[in-house]
Amino acid sequence: MLRSASAQIFRQMVRNRSTDTSLILERSINRVQLLGRVGQDPVMRQVDGRNPVTIFSLATNEMWRSGDGELNSTGDVSQKTMWHRISVFKPGLRDVAYQHVKKGARILVEGKLDYGEYMDKNQVRRQATTIIAENIVFLSDNRDKI
Repeated sequence: MLRSASAQIFRQMVRNRSTDTSLILERSINRVQLLGRVGQDPVMRQVDGRNPVTIFSLATNEMWRSGDGELNSTGDVSQKTMWHRISVFKPGLRDVAYQHVKKGARILVEGKLDYGEYMDKNQVRRQATTIIAENIVFLSDNRDKI
């Protein structure tokens, strides 16, 4: 009886809390890891007096072998390069990225996805996907550039 009453009170508490949107705290994950080569030296921008941001591009490659899907397939090897826009807002990391990230360097970027819209020079609304970097691991310098 006591256990049943406790369970009923608990359910009622959960119901009451779940209707109050200020109390609902739900965990979610927005994580990205990219390993690739820097496509351009970084630039630092500051728009309308807001916090400065370091921006650069990162190339990642996907490779596959065309054929019948067997392990020892002798089909042609195909490759697709994807370009990612990396933005660094974090003050210490922003400055390190601006000074040390160089075109051709192999790096690992950890961060989160951000989607936004902007108006291009022809006043057409465009969508942009950006990786907001939270950590950068330098795996090589510019000497072993491909």
